[in-house]
Amino acid sequence: MDIRKITDELSVAPQIRSDEIPAIVAAGFRAVICNRPDGETSDQPCCEDIEAAVKASGLAWRMQPVRSGGVTQADADAFGALMAELPKPVLAYCRSGTRCATLWSLSQAGKRPLAEIVSRANAAGYDVVSVMERVLNPGT
Repeated sequence: MDIRKITDELSVAPQIRSDEIPAIVAAGFRAVICNRPDGETSDQPCCEDIEAAVKASGLAWRMQPVRSGGVTQADADAFGALMAELPKPVLAYCRSGTRCATLWSLSQAGKRPLAEIVSRANAAGYDVVSVMERVLNPGT
């Protein structure tokens, strides 16, 4: 499992499996967000199985499927709302973690300096510069 810390409140990861939930609990997470729709790939674990394991472990669970390469500002705003309501720290996952990092980055625009957003994502291994250009150059 490749968990990458963005902030003290959020870490992101590539696809998780239900048998990894005990390690997620042991790492101190209190909630899980799934940003990956079922059926993206044939080898992808079913979200219902992961949801059941998450809930059985006592963690909070939220499903916010976002199409790969199709993150919108509305998606980011919804992610920000989930982050506001969930107990922390939160682990968000998708296929590679990039979608989750992108959602977080866009949700933080106007709340944190852009340089900090880019730096935190980069430190976790995610390049969000092109996404943040949307914030700097809306409508382009």
